[in-house]
Amino acid sequence: MLAAEQVAEHAAEHVGWFLDHAFLIPLVPAVAFAIIILVGKRLPMKGSEVGVASIFASLVLAVGVAYQWIERSHSTVEPVIRKVVWWQSGGIEFSVGQHIDGLSVVMLLLVAFISTLVQIYSLEYLRGDRRYTHFFAALTLFSGGMLMMVLAENMVQLILGWEIMGLCSFMLIGHWWEEEANSRAALKAFWTVRVGDIGLLVGTGIIFFGASAFAQESGSNGFSIAAINEWALNDTGASHTVLLWGSVALFIACIGKSGQFPLHTWLPDAMAGPTPVSSLLHSSTMVVAGVFLVARLYPLFHTGLDINVAGQQFNLIAVIGGITIIIAAALAFVQTDIKKVLAYSTVSQLGYMMMGLGVGAFTPAVFHIFTHAFFKCCLFLCAGSVAHSGSHHSFEMKKDMGGLARKMPITAACWIISTLALCGVPFFSGFFSKDEIIDNAHHNGYTVFWVIGLVGAFMTTAYMTRATYLTFFGAARGAAAGVHHDDSHAAAHDAHDTHDAHDAHDAHDAHDAHAGPHESPALITVPLVILAVLALTAGYLNAAPFHIEKFTEWFATEGREPFPELAHAAFEWVNAMPSIVLVAAGFIVSLFISRGLYGEKAFFLKGITKRSRPLRAGYTFLYNKYYLDALYENVIVRAVAYPISKATYWV
Repeated sequence: MLAAEQVAEHAAEHVGWFLDHAFLIPLVPAVAFAIIILVGKRLPMKGSEVGVASIFASLVLAVGVAYQWIERSHSTVEPVIRKVVWWQSGGIEFSVGQHIDGLSVVMLLLVAFISTLVQIYSLEYLRGDRRYTHFFAALTLFSGGMLMMVLAENMVQLILGWEIMGLCSFMLIGHWWEEEANSRAALKAFWTVRVGDIGLLVGTGIIFFGASAFAQESGSNGFSIAAINEWALNDTGASHTVLLWGSVALFIACIGKSGQFPLHTWLPDAMAGPTPVSSLLHSSTMVVAGVFLVARLYPLFHTGLDINVAGQQFNLIAVIGGITIIIAAALAFVQTDIKKVLAYSTVSQLGYMMMGLGVGAFTPAVFHIFTHAFFKCCLFLCAGSVAHSGSHHSFEMKKDMGGLARKMPITAACWIISTLALCGVPFFSGFFSKDEIIDNAHHNGYTVFWVIGLVGAFMTTAYMTRATYLTFFGAARGAAAGVHHDDSHAAAHDAHDTHDAHDAHDAHDAHDAHAGPHESPALITVPLVILAVLALTAGYLNAAPFHIEKFTEWFATEGREPFPELAHAAFEWVNAMPSIVLVAAGFIVSLFISRGLYGEKAFFLKGITKRSRPLRAGYTFLYNKYYLDALYENVIVRAVAYPISKATYWV
């Protein structure tokens, strides 16, 4: 039965036009998607103008929401919740609405801003592509799905946004589906995430039935996110067993979506999609969705998984996050594709976010989502800029790059700034977020995860120094030195080996493929510069060393009903020194080894994996990604899934 009554909770009064109409933020891209699909090819810019305009409109609305939220936060921090009940069945209401609090405001602003820059970048990067219109349609809906999930008032609406992103990622990763490798990567991403999504459905069901009685007393139902959080944390008589298994099931979905061990294997292969897709997917949309879900339902996870319980040094979220930090960072060392280095870097940084939530560092973890989006998006777009104008559409660092800093100074500068932020170098944005996670792990008694965070900081600096040296310094190699593939094979070679080449007839001329390495055009470099500036400065919204806590003041939810009170360490330089020293050591060691290994002079470590059997075995183990793909494809899929499907067919 349909109902037209609009229900307002916590804030029945008018609270400001932008806050009241925040639902327009995901709605505008959804409408734009329909327009692009229906008439995009008939428009002057093949529908790209609709995509860019819609995402920019969402950004304007998000800025308005942020402004009114900050103004409102001076007097109250209660969430603004609006919903429309549109269906009732068996006494259960299904509604659509908006849940606005500090967390959702940050994410709305972040997703809309990053999406706008990626759309602008794509105007040039995808120019001449044979499926240009379809690309912008899927990219626009992709952002809309994330915005819908961020704004969701209930779990059903959240699941819808979650699955829209999954569908769009399938279309975008497999954008160049003519190559079998690209199609396989899209299918792998789709089905791996679906494995985790089983947990989302099961967990939602468990929590719904557990929270329904409490929710009905407050005039809501068990799907309501606000009701679930209040039920989980407050003294409502909630069964710890229900909280535990609901949390575990939901976290399985978060593992799949955010590429955490052991379901991380799809994320590096997702590099088969165009670089703008990689940048958006890895910085502020799909892979962040799992971390966001943990943050959105943090009272549930906090209670169900015993986070910050006295004497408890391990919990599921912290353990998975900690393992992911190390295993992903190790894999980054054996990659020669620059995008795959960044992909494993993303997996590792998502591990930091998860670990932060697992050790009770709620605000630092959310702040790391914020800062990470800027420098990771910038790094991916820099990689695209290098391929576009410096390496003849190749992403192979050892084969087709080197010495590009002289030819592409803007791209190189933006890359270096973002790398320093990623490594957590003092006074860059990553230092103010990632190091706060590490410090709080130590302060809250999670000593093992403090050590893991420090080791991860060393490894991050080391593999990023290697990638920076191979790409921008040393001698030019291959395409960077002006050596191109034969014209008749270039496009096919690039599409198969480097994931990101365009159709030879459509794009070679447009991208000036036969010119030597040169700086990319303004539509590419301007977004890079904007992101690099933010990679340097965004951390100062919550710069503890300077007693600046605007991010906490405006957007933090912890300590406010119904979120738990969490104890955090006061910043002291002496506590930051271990991380700073390890970052410096990672840079020095990696630079020394990189110059020796990839230089022309003799070096004692050259060929060491061939001379040493243990090192060769270790390299092979990492090169084959811990053999997890072989395990999943040969054992689970062929030995389990295939027989089940055949048996089902005969039944």
